[in-house]
Formats: sequence, structure tokens, C-alpha cells
Amino acid sequence: MSRQITYIQAINEALKEEMSNNHQVVVLGEDVRVSPFGQTAGLLNEFENRVINTPIAESAIVGTAIGMAMAGMRPVVEIMFSDFTYLAMDQISNQAAQWRYMTGGQVKIPLVIRTLSGGGWGLGYNHSQSTEASFMHPPGLKIAVPSTPYDAKGLLKGAIRDDNPVLFFEHKLLLAVTGEVPEEDYTVEFGQARIVRRGKDVTVVAIMSMVQKAIEAAEELGREGIDLEVIDPRTLAPLDLATILSSLKKTGRLVIVEESRKQGGVGAEIAAKVVEEGFDLLNAPVVRVGAPAVPIPGSPALEQVYLPGVAAIKAAAQKVLE
Repeated sequence: MSRQITYIQAINEALKEEMSNNHQVVVLGEDVRVSPFGQTAGLLNEFENRVINTPIAESAIVGTAIGMAMAGMRPVVEIMFSDFTYLAMDQISNQAAQWRYMTGGQVKIPLVIRTLSGGGWGLGYNHSQSTEASFMHPPGLKIAVPSTPYDAKGLLKGAIRDDNPVLFFEHKLLLAVTGEVPEEDYTVEFGQARIVRRGKDVTVVAIMSMVQKAIEAAEELGREGIDLEVIDPRTLAPLDLATILSSLKKTGRLVIVEESRKQGGVGAEIAAKVVEEGFDLLNAPVVRVGAPAVPIPGSPALEQVYLPGVAAIKAAAQKVLE
């Protein structure tokens, strides 16, 4: 059996191993030398000149990293909260995402942007949003949304080795989660979903922290005779639509669960793709579970009302079975 480590430790190990294996890998961002949440802890001791504290200027951070990537380095940027990725939207979406295409493949952009996503800490608006759906629109970006320590380490190592820009979302509530992670070197393939739980009645596609809530909903509904199949896409770009459609051939019903807002969300894109390519597989309309289109409340009590939970997932599964 593999050893058990936390999500934070998995991220930290991936960074250390890739920095040891490739001297072109550098880490930069706000307070990465101190590491307030632990992902970059200890890197300064081993790689002093390659762990760079930056000013509080997200656009400048990403812009600098793009130049480093063009020059042959492999920068790993830390944007402290995913809300702040909007401050670097031009650099990410217009520059990093499209320069390889614009130069006919002559310029590679091996850039990773890591960021903390989601609510649950009661930090209020501008520190609690899930922004991953915003980056599904620009072409040229890869998007990782790992829900386990195993996937966090494997996807991050693969992202650092990739010649394309990758947005890497780490959910706050997953940081302390433990899981099996092998000591030997490995990567997790982008565009390959994981079937977390097999079932026959309803396919549930869940993103990041919603995976565990979907499992809890499945266990509760299982006692009522309703069998959910839970799928973790692991990456949103590329998206493993084939695994979702294969599941729908069996269940005929789809629920998509995300913490981000339903309006223009990940679920909307997945639902559209399913309808375009697998409409005949559906025995009921697709149901999406997500947050309302309002700012995230700062009050912990109100935040819990805002965030999707087990009850909403159960209600959605029951709805598609009516």
C-alpha cells in the first residue's frame, strides 16, 4: 500500500522533485519563500535562487513568467487566490494562451499558474471564488482541477513538463485531505477522467471539493436504492467527454456538480457538449448543481447556504429520476 500524505505535501513534493530534476524550473509569486499555506515550504532551503518573491502585482508576475517561459525556463507561478487571476486576465488569456499559435509553434510557453480556489474558509468575496470556468473560453490553456493528493502530485508534475500554459486549481478545503501517493515518479495524464464510484442509475460529474460531497450523496441515496456513478474529470481542458458519454450509455441521466456559479459555469459547458454529442443517450434533461449568481457572502453561516452541498446533489439526482 502507498504511503498517506496530504494534498499540501503532494504539491510540495511535486515542486521539489521537478526542481531537482530540471534546473530550468523556477517558482515565483507573493510570499512563496514564506509559504503561508505550505505548498512551497522548504523550497528556499534547497533552491534559493529559484524561489522568487514578487510584488503584489499579478499581471506583472504572470507577464514576467511568460517572458521566462519564452526564454526556455519553466516557471511555476503562485497566485495566492484564484480571484486574483482576473488581475492577470490579459496576460493569461491573450498572451500565454495564444503565443504558441501566433508564432506558428516557434515559441513554447511552458508555464504553470497555481492558485487556491473555492470557499469554505469564510473569507468573503475576492478571496473565495471558483474561477476555473472563466478560463475554459480562451484557446490554448490547459486546466487542472485535482481532488486528491495522488492527482494533485501527478497532474502538477505533468503540468510542469508540458510545453503549454497550465492553470492549476487547488481547492482550499482539500489542502489537508490525505490520500495514497506512491514514492516513485509518476504523472497523471491530462484529459483522462477518473471513475470514482461505479453505479447504474445516474451519472454525476463532480469538480474538486464536490467529488467528496457527491460520494456522500451517493452513499446516502444508495441506502434508498438509487445507484450513482461519480466521475471526477480531473482536467477541464482537455475534457474527457468520452468517459462521460460512456457512463451515460449505462445510466441515461446526468447531474453536473460544481462549486462555482451555474451561470456560465463548467456545468453549462459540459452539458452543452453532452447534448451536442450524446443527446440520444439522455433519458432526462441534464441537471446542474452550482452556486447562485451572487457575490459570495463573508458570513460563514451565509456562505454555507451559498455553497452547494450533499442535499442539493441528492435532490438533483432524484429530479432526473422522476
